[in-house]
Amino acid sequence: MSNQHTASPAPRAEILARLGEDAVYDVAVVGGGSTGLGIALDAAMRGLKVVLLESHDFAKGTSSRSTKLVHGGVRYLGQGNVSLVREALHERRTLLHSAPHIAQPLAFVVPAYRWWEKPFYGVGLKLYDQLAGDAGLGKTQLLGSQATLSLIPAARTQGLRGGVLYWDGQFNDARLAIAIARTAALHGALLVNYCRVEALLYEGGRIAGLSCTDTLSGTPYRVRSQCVINASGVWVDALREKDAQQESAAAFKPLVAPSQGVHLVVDRSFLQGDTALMVPKTSDGRVLFAVPWLGKVILGTTDTPRQDLSREPQAFKKEVDFILGEAGNYLRRAPKRADVRSIWVGLRPLVKHQDEQDTKTLSREHTVAISRSGLVTVTGGKWTTYRVMAQDVLAACQEARLLAVLPRCTTQQVRMVGTPPAQASVASLSLPPGLHSYGSEHLLVQSLPGADRWICPGLSEAMVRFALRYEYALTVEDVLARRSRLLFLDAQQAAAVASQVAALIHEELGQDGNEAGFLEICTHFSLVP
Repeated sequence: MSNQHTASPAPRAEILARLGEDAVYDVAVVGGGSTGLGIALDAAMRGLKVVLLESHDFAKGTSSRSTKLVHGGVRYLGQGNVSLVREALHERRTLLHSAPHIAQPLAFVVPAYRWWEKPFYGVGLKLYDQLAGDAGLGKTQLLGSQATLSLIPAARTQGLRGGVLYWDGQFNDARLAIAIARTAALHGALLVNYCRVEALLYEGGRIAGLSCTDTLSGTPYRVRSQCVINASGVWVDALREKDAQQESAAAFKPLVAPSQGVHLVVDRSFLQGDTALMVPKTSDGRVLFAVPWLGKVILGTTDTPRQDLSREPQAFKKEVDFILGEAGNYLRRAPKRADVRSIWVGLRPLVKHQDEQDTKTLSREHTVAISRSGLVTVTGGKWTTYRVMAQDVLAACQEARLLAVLPRCTTQQVRMVGTPPAQASVASLSLPPGLHSYGSEHLLVQSLPGADRWICPGLSEAMVRFALRYEYALTVEDVLARRSRLLFLDAQQAAAVASQVAALIHEELGQDGNEAGFLEICTHFSLVP
């Protein structure tokens, strides 16, 4: 099926009508983040009958709150985890190939202020190149101080001895999630956002499906499925605990140790270039990034244990102090709290091993676990390796005889909805800001009403209509947080245009877009402790 055909999901009433049909699915996926969406795509491309249920919007949680990097994991190389790095580097190339309008190579510079840093990091990053092999994006180079400043003009000049240039990838995480969802729908998968799983259904002690509720209407549904896959990220233990109650709740042990990563967004002037800055080892041993993204700069990230699982987690004051303080050590102009345009927190599902507590040492690799009743749980991992995570999950389902023998995986060759033909390059076109991420669909966007009416720079009325008609958006938050990334770039500006977006939602869908709820979320993204 050609990805050049626009994937237009049916109106929500039709989606829910399909959900209410008396059907038996091969696979029911719980969770609409990168992992769940990747599983739905893989399974659908193998010809399986697939349904995916997400309690909120697709990529509402961790999957829209990453550092926006498609990477092999330089820090894991320092930990000696060579196999994880090699796998991620090869998946990096696959991801960039699958959606070049959403993910592209990005140059990074590691600045050197001590005599040993340039040779030390140079050797490590050249090994990074070797592990990538023919999947590499560019060669690592040792730079003098002037060459370093030409790429990172805003770097602190005092004591600068040069730097190391290397390559990784960058992407728009939430837009890739939507592209995966729409591509899975093209291959027959039924994807339903705002549909909360309430309970698991059993027959003879084995899972046979689940019950769920459309959270917008309150309508309940029952879904029968041969295989239920719990891919709800940092929230997987909630469903695992429900499953454990069938036998002995006392035997339940959490699988995830949550960790939060904080990101601050400041104006482009703090970096003054298109090259990212990376510090492999800050004062407390963490990694610091200053990454250009959509006209702004992302500063981060932290790695702090967290016990609660809020949908809108807040940063701790010490985390903001750390990021601003470390950024001030490497940038000529130190960013202050007043400079922060938006702040967001992502919860990472780190896999527990025995009684480890330090989240910097917990595994970023994914884990697949199958309970006695047949609930399949996958957690851990990272965006870059979402595709192999899906492949491993379906292989485990087959090995456990929850699924019959499967055709081979074909997602390595998939081209997401909107991917331009090989001979075309959307980046080379003269397009208004914001349209490049639509790829080959930019002409369709521009054909919709309001293409020349700009709500704010980078967001037209036509883009909002496209999100509502083609990209599963239902609320103001869906549009301004994940179809457009305005909330992540400038929370105050997002709040200012919310009413215009709400009016378009009412015009297109005839419903309230929950503007009030979005404005409350804007306060979270504006609050710098």
